[in-house]
Amino acid sequence: MKKLLMAAVGLAALGMAAPASAADMAVKAPPPPPVVTIYNWSGFYIGANGGWGQSHNCLDFVTVLGTVASGCSDRSGGVVGGQIGYRWQTNQFVFGLEAQGDWANLRNTRVSLLDPTLSTTVKTDGIGLFTGQIGWAWNAALLYVKGGAAVTSNNLTIFDNITGLGLVSASNTRWGGTLGVGFEYGFAPNWSVGFEYDHLWMGHANNSFSVVDPRLAGVLNDRISQDVDMVTVRFNYRFGGYGAPVTARY
Repeated sequence: MKKLLMAAVGLAALGMAAPASAADMAVKAPPPPPVVTIYNWSGFYIGANGGWGQSHNCLDFVTVLGTVASGCSDRSGGVVGGQIGYRWQTNQFVFGLEAQGDWANLRNTRVSLLDPTLSTTVKTDGIGLFTGQIGWAWNAALLYVKGGAAVTSNNLTIFDNITGLGLVSASNTRWGGTLGVGFEYGFAPNWSVGFEYDHLWMGHANNSFSVVDPRLAGVLNDRISQDVDMVTVRFNYRFGGYGAPVTARY
């Protein structure tokens, strides 16, 4: 009986000592907070773009008797070119300035309503954009809108339907406005790819003919109104450390 009593006392003493020992054990420190990589859109960049464009034109002939409508037409084709710009990022807001130039092949030929024996060919072979940007960034993803000035290089030729010979021609450089929207994704520290849509309002322009043909003796000049839509794929490279991701702890 005495031995049993001694064993019970020993077990009780062990039970009381165990919590104290556990309390004295070292507690592991919590893991460090995760390191989150934040993509930085600030810096100079240069890139290339290519895609599709469509020009909507309405042509009028200005004659000694008044203005004669010659109809409207759409012409579409490929565009390819490049862009250069600079962006500033403040928190999730991204601001930028950009210049873009594209070679274009937007051409359309139609029979003239003024004289069915004649046809007109209108061609846009160059497009330029000078814009400001404002965007919202989610790490490596950027959604932005842009707007500013636009310029197009255009050429009009009137030719004889039977002989195919050009009779008169006129060319001009036209200025207008543009508004666009784009999405860009940084797939590497200095590289990004994106898609962009731009609409150009080019207004009206009067062109004088370089040569006077007898059948067009009463025509003083032509007046063309123009709108352009562009959809392009873009690749950009940002220079130096400005394009590298920065590390932040949250």
